[in-house]
Amino acid sequence: MSLRPIAEADLAVIEEMVNDPEALGEFQWYGWRDPQRFRRQWVEGGLLDDRQWMLAVVVGGGFGGFVAASRSGVRPSAPYWSIGVQLRPQVRGRGIGTRAQRLLVDYLFAHSPVMRLEADTEAGNLAEQRVLEKLGFTREGVQRAVTFRGGEWRDVVRYSLLRTDPRP
Repeated sequence: MSLRPIAEADLAVIEEMVNDPEALGEFQWYGWRDPQRFRRQWVEGGLLDDRQWMLAVVVGGGFGGFVAASRSGVRPSAPYWSIGVQLRPQVRGRGIGTRAQRLLVDYLFAHSPVMRLEADTEAGNLAEQRVLEKLGFTREGVQRAVTFRGGEWRDVVRYSLLRTDPRP
């Protein structure tokens, strides 16, 4: 398993994934959206610009999904990255998401000066919460009614990892 920049050939799979409720899974389907948005962003900057970094998760030589980091922060002098992962259904449940996010964390700390990484997940997504804790993220708390999915408002759990935190 490895990470690499998104290739043009990956875009069709990404577009299919993000418009298939079954492929996205229980916690990621937010309704129909513009599937071409990734293609436009790829043309503009390869999905690697100042605001977002998106890398392919390569499993057995093929495209297994992607990890992403979006630049966030309330103060211009202290930006941080908010990270996430989306895997194809056939590669889930094998520890690949954990390894992919660990590689992304290592990459972000090695190639950007940020102090803080952040991740959040729905309160019901216990598997992702375990992954983040395995990676050394600290649970900061629950934010109520932050996301709307499936006809109802849902709470999310926020996690952070500082560059100076001990890592397992």
